[in-house]
Amino acid sequence: MTTVTAPAKLTLSLSITGVREDRYHLIDAEMVTLDLADTLEVEAGHGVVIEGGGEIDPDENLITRALALVGRDARVTVAKRIPPGAGLGGGSADAAAILRWAGYTDVEGAAQLGADVPFCLVGGRARVQGIGELVQPLEHISRTLTLLIPPFGCSTPAVYRRWDEMGGPTGANGNDLEPAALEVEPRLDQYRRALEQATGQTARLAGSGSTWFVEGAYPGEGRIVVGTIPTGG
Repeated sequence: MTTVTAPAKLTLSLSITGVREDRYHLIDAEMVTLDLADTLEVEAGHGVVIEGGGEIDPDENLITRALALVGRDARVTVAKRIPPGAGLGGGSADAAAILRWAGYTDVEGAAQLGADVPFCLVGGRARVQGIGELVQPLEHISRTLTLLIPPFGCSTPAVYRRWDEMGGPTGANGNDLEPAALEVEPRLDQYRRALEQATGQTARLAGSGSTWFVEGAYPGEGRIVVGTIPTGG
């Protein structure tokens, strides 16, 4: 049995620079790896199991697709620590962990699995462009951040679709998707205000949501204090 770590990613800033003919959006983003992570136990066998949650459909998870990409078979048990649907790349982090376990380093190939998988494979701090497949490592900067994660997720396709319908607005806080996410999921606003009132800072949305974050450590109910780490694990 081998244990691998799957750290979460946080999108600190995101600009949409264009839309391809196939309707995929081009981005220019800064992403960092966090010390919040899932843990995967990889052993001989078959299937994917969420610790405490039973086996999951092999057609509905990125781990199975990652194993297929590298031509390997295994039984993977996942201890989830990254909240699902929070925009922290949990599924992509798990897939990237499997790629690292298999010694797979093709960043553009990893993009077949999803837009966040290339960054999660490289990790650290990076400028991410294209549809996510262009990852330019940047010098690591140690940061402490506080996350507030609502008990609901945001549909990334729905947020991008709403951004198109709104005429492509520019986000005031460094994230062009923030205005669209607030329209898709209006409940986000109450969580933003709660974090701002608790910290005195302007909260920023992570990617398409639903996580809000601020710089610094502000422990409290519903908040997670995390740090950045220099690699993907």
